[in-house]
Amino acid sequence: MTKVSVIGAGNVGATCADVLASREVANEVVLVDIKENFAEGKALDIWQTAPVNMYDTRVTGSTNDYSKTANSDVVVITSGLPRKPGMSRDDLIATNAKIVDSVTKQVIEHSPNAIIIVVSNPLDVMTYCAYLSANVDSSRGIWHGWNIGYGTI
Repeated sequence: MTKVSVIGAGNVGATCADVLASREVANEVVLVDIKENFAEGKALDIWQTAPVNMYDTRVTGSTNDYSKTANSDVVVITSGLPRKPGMSRDDLIATNAKIVDSVTKQVIEHSPNAIIIVVSNPLDVMTYCAYLSANVDSSRGIWHGWNIGYGTI
């Protein structure tokens, strides 16, 4: 595999990027986040461990620049807010659906043939939201969701 992009550089996204890089799953891992310089810092931390941990995957970060993700083979969407105390599942859906919709449209614009893996809660609804936002033929079989277990839509 040549390129994997991870959208969202929080705990889940940064850990995902680190594992992908250290296990040399791809030649290049791109980390994107909305927070200014956050993904760049996380990517640099991961990349600087390469000589010590003996891997050569190139890791880069970007603040909201989806052009850096162009031609990704796989895109992992971890974007979204965590559920806060007192927040209902419906509240979380309303908030995260907007985020996943926007992210998916940008992903498809730059990597129309990528496999998309959704790791955002509530998982089932966010996976379906990404599917609708991408507006691609369902026979492509590119929709996966990860949670504690593994499920597909």
